[in-house]
Amino acid sequence: METGTAVGFSPLLLFFFVFFTVLFPFSIPFTPTDNYLVHCGSTTNATVDNRVFVGDSSKPGSLFLSEGRSVPVADANPPRNSTVLYRTARVFRTASSYRFRVGKTGLHFVRLHFFPFVDRNFDLTVATFSVSVNGFSLLRGFRAEVAVIKEFILNVGEEMLELRFVPAGGSSGFGFVNALEVFSAPDDLILDDGARKITASSTQEFRNLSSQVFQTVHRINVGGSKLTPFNDTLWRTWIPDDDFLVLKSAAKRAVATDPPNYQSGGATKEDAPDNVYMTAQEMNRDNVTAFARFNITWDFPVESDPGGVRYLVRLHFCDIISQALNQLYFDVYINEYSAYSNVDLSVLTYHVLASPYYMDFVVDSDSSGILRISVGPSEISNPGKVNALLNGAEIIRIVSSVGESDGSKKKNLWVIIGSLVGSIAAFVIIVVGILLCMRCGKARQKPSAASESTAYTQLRVLGGSSHSKLSIGRALASPGANGCLNLRIPFVDVQSATSNFDKNLIIGSGGFGMVYKGVLKDGTKVAVKRGVPGSRQGLPEFQTEITVLSKIRHLHLVSLIGYCEEQSEMILVYEYMEKGSLKHHLYGSRYPPLSWKQRLEICIGAARGLHYLHTGSAQGIIHRDIKSTNILLDENYVSKVADFGLSRSGPCLDETHVSTGVKGSFGYLDPEYFRRQQLTDKSDVYSFGVVLFEVLCARPAVDPMLAREQVNLAECAMQWQKKGMLSEIIDPHLAGDISASSLKKYGDTAEKCLAEYGMDRPSMGDVLWNLEYALQLHEDGRQREPQEDSDADVADLPTKGTVRKVQPQKAETSEGDYVAASSDVSTTQVFSQLLTSEGR
Repeated sequence: METGTAVGFSPLLLFFFVFFTVLFPFSIPFTPTDNYLVHCGSTTNATVDNRVFVGDSSKPGSLFLSEGRSVPVADANPPRNSTVLYRTARVFRTASSYRFRVGKTGLHFVRLHFFPFVDRNFDLTVATFSVSVNGFSLLRGFRAEVAVIKEFILNVGEEMLELRFVPAGGSSGFGFVNALEVFSAPDDLILDDGARKITASSTQEFRNLSSQVFQTVHRINVGGSKLTPFNDTLWRTWIPDDDFLVLKSAAKRAVATDPPNYQSGGATKEDAPDNVYMTAQEMNRDNVTAFARFNITWDFPVESDPGGVRYLVRLHFCDIISQALNQLYFDVYINEYSAYSNVDLSVLTYHVLASPYYMDFVVDSDSSGILRISVGPSEISNPGKVNALLNGAEIIRIVSSVGESDGSKKKNLWVIIGSLVGSIAAFVIIVVGILLCMRCGKARQKPSAASESTAYTQLRVLGGSSHSKLSIGRALASPGANGCLNLRIPFVDVQSATSNFDKNLIIGSGGFGMVYKGVLKDGTKVAVKRGVPGSRQGLPEFQTEITVLSKIRHLHLVSLIGYCEEQSEMILVYEYMEKGSLKHHLYGSRYPPLSWKQRLEICIGAARGLHYLHTGSAQGIIHRDIKSTNILLDENYVSKVADFGLSRSGPCLDETHVSTGVKGSFGYLDPEYFRRQQLTDKSDVYSFGVVLFEVLCARPAVDPMLAREQVNLAECAMQWQKKGMLSEIIDPHLAGDISASSLKKYGDTAEKCLAEYGMDRPSMGDVLWNLEYALQLHEDGRQREPQEDSDADVADLPTKGTVRKVQPQKAETSEGDYVAASSDVSTTQVFSQLLTSEGR
């Protein structure tokens, strides 16, 4: 009787055990099947982060070492705070291998620890060698001059894993390693399907991801502190995001007090530890209105390769800032392209608040050496509750593919259960199988249709499409039907001009899409900007660009040749600017350095274009995105302002500003506009001031690779300017090519542009006047009379003397009437050559 009771009770216990194991898999800590930890060059074991690293010299013949000639070495004077793992090393004099038996095929972590020191026989800082695993190259010509850990994730399909070290440089060369980790990774750490491949022209699914070899580049705890291997179930290190934030004032830390709500279908503790999901960066709305819209952006240094190095970008999310479900909607951008629109974590986590979730994206690098990630509010965000967040980020280089694993990605759980229970009743196996299927079915559901990017709607009216969720807001006056119809270009003509969008004709890319060089049927060279569905800018910017550029013509504004909106395409066709952007002539390209005179003339031309924008109509037009990439040069180095997608009409005569969400580029953004959401033409003046310092110093507005006090160019340059030592940071190519008086006038002008408050900044007319004077000082050293060196508006200046113009030109007003521009203009005239009385 007792025996019968025992037999009858066992299946019931087993059923509940399996039931809760399947429903609540996250409560069971991960234990790797294979777990090899090696303390290289040591005769003793070492315990680090509760893990035991076995000395590879503890037994005769060296444990795990299979071949080659190597010797153990020890640091006679180790740093006081160094871990015991880094006080010894294994030095390889010839090609040598460690071999590890694999008990479970599939994903494995391989970590190589390098901590170079100088032994009496070896200087480890000069060792150059290669490392491979099972014949696949991980490191080639590698030299560890500083302490570094190289982490790889790969799919092992064989019963043996061989790590091979090959010294470079013949018999005198050698390699080394301080510690090794080889251990199994969770089966579902990297799934074959579900990653999005982000390109300039499309967003599509990337398959067979787990068959790749991965090398970790950055692992970031966004909004949190550094996490050591002790705090991670996979013994990873997560570092803070502070040094990668482009604009720290745009972000605010968020911290949760309760642990995340893990549930089936979301992320697990193996994907990222609790502490990653309990901290985040959200939009800093403390000093802005509840409706303000801006992005939080991080720039991560990566390998610079024009041919494209592929990266897996894993972003971790957990809504710890909302008080209820369906309050948070945001967009994700990678390298300025839309990666995921209208993210709703409430839906993705099956309506569980504060539940972890991650997204995988595959992107290609470019020649910039920067991988940019941004999050910002969605256009469908709840009014007054616009926000966005990010909890963690991993940037992982995809090295290559080594083929599929012979092992299955998933355990066939019902077979294991069947082998355990033997003759247990069939209904138990069926129930477990059903539960397992439910779990796998939910594991990685595709985003809902509502979150997918949709094709663009046609431009029905210039004021905005009736189908668009976006609107231009404060409308720019429409040029009328005829004005736009005359600019329409058939899609077939655009295809012909670009050889059907030949990749070899690509000359640039941006948030809107790719830019191609083309030639129209009449021989006109053009730049063709082709929008892509889901792009960052989209329909409103497309409409705004047409609206603005169909109204205005000026020598220093890029001309719109036409546009195309057929077949869900959004294409803008501009005049071709032979010399490209100003940025490419300042740094990071093959172009020869510009002379000081060229730089002044370029700035003067851009200032004329901006002054025309600000004063060419009763309200004027505010550009909102002035930066060196939006100042283009023609074949004669004549500068022209471009990219009017973010432009807005200025305030009416009885208004002081336009209230609007924040738009622009980090590093150039007017801080007053950012704080108050009150836009004026002085916001353009601030951005132009950053450009002036960019031109002088030949460095980016934001450079995260520099020391913290030098990252932001405007802040750094202003400190030197106020000390009267601006010459210390100018472009070295300008040494001996710039007079002290010209530099002083130029620096003073840039400083005034960057005044904290807009009312203290000069108008673009003032800026233009001062730049022309700086050029005159450079050319002939002529001194002005005292009253001419004031900050008064140009129209109020006395008529004594003249200022020589850079070159004759003519400008076209919005009414189409050309106004001649002489080379010798009285100071009572507006220097942008807009000689009407309507300028403000």
